[in-house]
Amino acid sequence: MSVSGHPARTDRRSGGYPAAGVRVVGYREDGRTMAGGLTPGGEVVPIADVEAFWNDPEAAMASMPGSGGTARPVEALELVPPVRPAARVLCVGLNYRDHAAEGPFEVPDHPAIFARWTASLNVSGGTVAVPPGEPGLDWEGELLAVVGRRLHRADEETALAGVFGYAPFNDITARRAQRRSTQWTLGKNVDGSGVLGPITPAAGVGDPAAGWSLRTLVNGEVMQEGSTADMIFSVGAVLSAISAVFTLQPGDLLATGTPKGVGYARTPAVFLQPGDRVDVEIEHLGTAWARVVPGES
Repeated sequence: MSVSGHPARTDRRSGGYPAAGVRVVGYREDGRTMAGGLTPGGEVVPIADVEAFWNDPEAAMASMPGSGGTARPVEALELVPPVRPAARVLCVGLNYRDHAAEGPFEVPDHPAIFARWTASLNVSGGTVAVPPGEPGLDWEGELLAVVGRRLHRADEETALAGVFGYAPFNDITARRAQRRSTQWTLGKNVDGSGVLGPITPAAGVGDPAAGWSLRTLVNGEVMQEGSTADMIFSVGAVLSAISAVFTLQPGDLLATGTPKGVGYARTPAVFLQPGDRVDVEIEHLGTAWARVVPGES
């Protein structure tokens, strides 16, 4: 599986804090899920297994390379999401006014939170199958924030400072299953439908409230185009609100909502079909892409 969005240069420094442009990916090795540092040149430097990494991700990055392994080409590895099994995957619905309007839905007064399971996650370059009975799948390009510190009743500033990093994310959705109930769980947990790109440390990119461009493309055609500055509830505000109810832990994930341009709101509706490729591009972060395949009957 491939990872895109990196400039073509290689930094082979060893020891110390990693070079600028290093992003975090996951891979399977000897039955374990490992976290590695993806260099701009396309090599993965081992860091630690995911449990050890998320115990203190900032320290893990500072000690890179931490496992004594040798850097390998990313294409030589079996990539998997770099998440711990106990991580919470939290998502915000209707967090852009233009997307709420195309629903049409009322603009929420508070963040509308729903959840995925880690089993629904996928990596850039993976495949997503259309479940039986669905007319296809819908795209939702989003910014994903990854918690790096324990957050308990944190204010917005503290919550934002607790973000380890950001990644492009596609909250691919089975709309028919989603609409069968007021609860969105089924439609939001299709196998492999949460497509996660490499995680860029927040220290290198700043605050998404500054406005990062976000685009979703299907077979090269732009379907969504927005800015992270247009979110109704900022990353810090959402994490603060969640932490007032339950404690967030390092490695927890937050998908922050999608701008207008989803498939179901078009006339006529458009859905992803087998053979389609869908890309989510976010400024500073790169791309998360997936291919849609037929589902098993």
